[in-house]
Amino acid sequence: MASNSVLSGGVSRRSFLRGSVAASAALALAGCGQASQSGSSDAAASSDSSSASSSSSSDLAKISFVLDYTPNTNHTGIYVAQAKGYFADEGLDVEIVQPPEDGADALIGAGGAQMGVSYQDVMANSFSSDQPMPYTAVAAIIQHNTSGIMSRAADGITRPKLMEDHTYATWDQPVEQATIKDVVEADGGDYSKISLVPYNVDDEVSGLKANMFDTVWVYEGWAVQNAKVQNYDVNYFSFISIDDVFDYYTPVIAANDDFAKENPDQVKSFLRAVKKGYEFCVENPSDAADILCDAVPELDSDLVHASQDYLKDQYIADASAWGVIDGSRWAKFYQWLNDQGLVQNQLDVNKGYDLSYLEA
Repeated sequence: MASNSVLSGGVSRRSFLRGSVAASAALALAGCGQASQSGSSDAAASSDSSSASSSSSSDLAKISFVLDYTPNTNHTGIYVAQAKGYFADEGLDVEIVQPPEDGADALIGAGGAQMGVSYQDVMANSFSSDQPMPYTAVAAIIQHNTSGIMSRAADGITRPKLMEDHTYATWDQPVEQATIKDVVEADGGDYSKISLVPYNVDDEVSGLKANMFDTVWVYEGWAVQNAKVQNYDVNYFSFISIDDVFDYYTPVIAANDDFAKENPDQVKSFLRAVKKGYEFCVENPSDAADILCDAVPELDSDLVHASQDYLKDQYIADASAWGVIDGSRWAKFYQWLNDQGLVQNQLDVNKGYDLSYLEA
């Protein structure tokens, strides 16, 4: 029992993620509102057509869905389902809301939002506590962990061992630092030779440019694409290429347990609509990006389209269908948390998810 929280101290996971995405939005010279006008018009026309054929809002069951942070391409399938009327077709009126200061998980657990976005590692924090929140993962948004380490190409840091004698921007979380230590040592490196500096930036690419740090944990679907959009040369390696124990689910859709138990058909309806939304993203990444841009015009259009093009191959990847959670992968990561002493109480490695609401 090394820590009272998987994500205790330092910068919060939500702040880290929100800062990364919000910064990219702030960099936009031409917002999504100036993206492909034909795509936006088509999305709007589709939305109008779908809405006209759906039931009146008074007949629809209301669901509040809380995001984990600022809207981005992890969420595109949700916005597609809303814009194209998939929710209404399922008899649902879905309100997409931003998370409160204490995060999406607390709101879902308290029932303030019936469903929302979380992560397997963050949920472990609750599950291992003395008072676990009553919520459960019901679908995976992205099939594999797409995070890793990004650095300046000029520094030649192409593998974990080469992080030695360089700085790493940490948000001072036990799991984060244990992950870095694990991959560096697995590659034959010495973790003690890495200098930890505070993660204190709004944009990882800008931080690298300013020499605020040499290496940083990022998500390939956003920060690496941001580097490409900015024409800035970087190196990147994924954690799962070093150790597959880190192939956990990030992000997932979670549901409040009481809501799911009392309204199983609504959870199934929601997931049917969202599954169609993400399948649309896979088949039509540019159109899906336009839909997200139409809903959130302050985002950087070029980055959204680049990110969407990358994620089209990640939402389902090698799974049999969108949303599937591999129980062995789920259990392997939770066992690692147990073994490393990174949870307050030992986790039941086979609990925390339920695929019974997800239809093939």
